[in-house]
Amino acid sequence: MGTARRPHGVIGAGSWGTALAIQLARNGHAVRLWGRPGDGLELLERDRSNQRYLPGVAFPDALVIEHDLAALQRDCGDLLVVTPSHGLRGVFASIAGGEHRIAWATKGFEEGSGKLPHEVAAETLGADRPLAVMSGPTFAREVGLGLPTAITVASTDAAFADALAAAVHSPTFRAYTANDVIGVEVGGAVKNVIAIAAGISDGLGHGANARAALITRGLVEIIRLGVALGAKPETFMGLTGIGDLVLTCTDDQSRNRRFGLALAAGKGVEQARQDIGQVVEGAWAARDALVRARAAGVEMPITEQVHRVIYDGLPPRDGLRALLERARRGE
Repeated sequence: MGTARRPHGVIGAGSWGTALAIQLARNGHAVRLWGRPGDGLELLERDRSNQRYLPGVAFPDALVIEHDLAALQRDCGDLLVVTPSHGLRGVFASIAGGEHRIAWATKGFEEGSGKLPHEVAAETLGADRPLAVMSGPTFAREVGLGLPTAITVASTDAAFADALAAAVHSPTFRAYTANDVIGVEVGGAVKNVIAIAAGISDGLGHGANARAALITRGLVEIIRLGVALGAKPETFMGLTGIGDLVLTCTDDQSRNRRFGLALAAGKGVEQARQDIGQVVEGAWAARDALVRARAAGVEMPITEQVHRVIYDGLPPRDGLRALLERARRGE
């Protein structure tokens, strides 16, 4: 990743954006990290760390905080966007000028339209420039700490995928390449919905058997939707499918799983969001995945019950009961 040794531009100074900026800088690349005013850029610059999201993880010398998005765009080569899905279109529109290769590490659907990131990118950036998505089973804090991690970089432009993977790859951060952008994005978006269901189930004390069943049947839903939208089935057997799904459903570092736990504990949707203090992508994805599924004629019963809990006020216990009471069928 990079053009003529120009710095790498990372847009989004939350936990994941900061972790990826650190990873690039650790690999010896000059990096400029930009964020919105609410990201506390002055504190990041002063502390040389992101104490809010990655406490105790020092910035490498090669990582510089950039306050001016126009300056970042002017001075950097390839750009990596790491913002919540609901803000992706606005960010893309703001960097549409120039000829940068642009990647994103955003998981989810566009709020309201249900479009995947690559569809938003095509509309705002143009489909003829090199575009890529980075995804996989990753918790930002573990990447920041340098713990072993593996991700996938997907693009229809093989040269860009290889360059981005090479830029982040290290002995503790393994990067694979792929060309199934749709599959990678669907896996990354819908797994958050299933993680909410897993959190609800565990919060209600339903046990490990129920969690395993939700993960397995959740994977079926992800595959159904992905294939209907044009993905390759085998993609979902990899890091961005089953890998990311298992991670998000089983570890409390997952904000989506914690959201489900909070709902099971009797907290309202807004209180649960506030307690987590970060974007819960699965809450939006539950709605937008259903929009895409219904348009494609795809059945997603777990996603439907999560949607009912979040948007229709269905008690979490009743949502799981509805799944258990579905008619018996072949697997």
